[in-house]
Amino acid sequence: MSGIFDQDLPKNNANFAALSPLPFVERAAEVYPHKLAVVHGSGDQTLRRTWAEVYRRCRQLASALTLKGIGKGDTVAVMLPNTPAMVEAHFGIPMSGAVLNALNTRLDPATIAFMLDHGEAQVVIVDSEFSPVMKQALALRQSSRPLRVIDVVDTLYFGSTESVGSIEYEAFLSQGDPEFAWQYPDDEWNAISLNYTSGTTGNPKGVVYHHRGAAINAISNILEWDMPKHPVYLWTLPMFHCNGWCFPWTIAARAGVNVCMRKVEVQAMVDAIREHGVTHYCGAPIVQNMLINAPEEMKKGLPGGVKTMVAGAAPPAAMIEGMERLGFDLTHVYGLTEVYGPAAVCTKHEEWGDLEIGERARLNARQGVRYHLQRSATVLDPATMQQVPADAETMGEIMFQGNIAMKGYLKNPQATQQAFSGGWFHSGDLAVLYPDGYISIKDRSKDIIISGGENISSIEIEDVLYRHPAVLAAAVVARPDPHWGETPCAFIEVKAGVNIASAEILEHCKKYLAGFKMPRSVIFGDLPKTSTGKIQKFELRKRAAAD
Repeated sequence: MSGIFDQDLPKNNANFAALSPLPFVERAAEVYPHKLAVVHGSGDQTLRRTWAEVYRRCRQLASALTLKGIGKGDTVAVMLPNTPAMVEAHFGIPMSGAVLNALNTRLDPATIAFMLDHGEAQVVIVDSEFSPVMKQALALRQSSRPLRVIDVVDTLYFGSTESVGSIEYEAFLSQGDPEFAWQYPDDEWNAISLNYTSGTTGNPKGVVYHHRGAAINAISNILEWDMPKHPVYLWTLPMFHCNGWCFPWTIAARAGVNVCMRKVEVQAMVDAIREHGVTHYCGAPIVQNMLINAPEEMKKGLPGGVKTMVAGAAPPAAMIEGMERLGFDLTHVYGLTEVYGPAAVCTKHEEWGDLEIGERARLNARQGVRYHLQRSATVLDPATMQQVPADAETMGEIMFQGNIAMKGYLKNPQATQQAFSGGWFHSGDLAVLYPDGYISIKDRSKDIIISGGENISSIEIEDVLYRHPAVLAAAVVARPDPHWGETPCAFIEVKAGVNIASAEILEHCKKYLAGFKMPRSVIFGDLPKTSTGKIQKFELRKRAAAD
């Protein structure tokens, strides 16, 4: 039954508009047309574009796609590094009504072929660096659906390159109208992008984002960081990963500067931070450690006060100390592809600054609380769907509910139903809830080690390993054992120029771990990582079992 506040008060164009991140670039161009938007390259070869120029190019891309018959609900895939074309893709493609599918540039041809077919891509825009892989992928496609291929040639970095497409990106853009009258989405529930999970078991799942979630997470990023106008953002995080945690849209909302980076190398990072006055960047622990462990001579002159987000693993004490020495402000965030990247943040309190480093590390290592515009992030018992006691001991599963969650998995209703069972998104991460309401992960459900009937958290052991000054990266997985069922196996990547024996590592662990939690074996070497710096534990489980 409707009340007085529903009578003769309808939605209309004057009082309601669908939420979308697309107007962010329009506003940046209108209000700050001459402000720098994109920087690419270095020295005399640097490419610079203003927000007015970027907006015109995004409209040209949308127009050119529309002229080729691309419209609402069509898929346009891109295989691009963090370059100006990738920034434009995040606006121009959805401005045409199409859905952006950003492909992981480090995937194998067979996986790329699967994604192109499964996502029903009608266009793919590919950087010439990845032409050989794309050429193989196109040959492996099972679909007979026509696929238009557009080449992006980055002349700042490459001369002659292999072509796999029928037209070059700049020529394609020139066909479009820079004044194209793009349309807002008629429904904020419309899909804006498609992101595939890593697919560690079976084929990867296609995670569908909607305009509402993209806009809301982009705004939440601003709120979590108290991000001022005109930030200078360094693209160390791949834009193909959860659409760069929605930061292409965030930076447009603040009319900031996108400092592009084709490849993450520590010298290039340091140079870019100094040259362009970088104020913000995001990265996995491996990216942060690259900077912390760079030679002191290389780091001279770095500005203080740079804000950085870390996700993928909890920051150990050594990382927090290293960032403090650099004068950088580290924020720990947590999320998954299914929640647009980060949807929880370990919000720091002023009084934490007075604590000793070990206690600060313990507090900052927690996954924290929900993002501002997320309805809820908490720990529930998956059997009862009730919140676990906030005692820092009772384990449950991290679940999300609200605005920052995917539409679902493309063409996979069973997986979608399972993911949203009980009206919550199930993360698969096992955690506890602290009395202050902060979440702390204990492990992925698949990463818990069950030894002699006892549950052992691999994260707890990894945290101890990271406290050793020689350890650059560490991962612990279950190794099959005829007596105990499973035992912890530690894989360690040591810092450059350091020699260490397993006995020293085990002696270090004895100071912090109960006997049954001790690693039974220690293996040194480079750790396999994803393109975003996450350690691939499924590969380590294979090694542990084989050894």
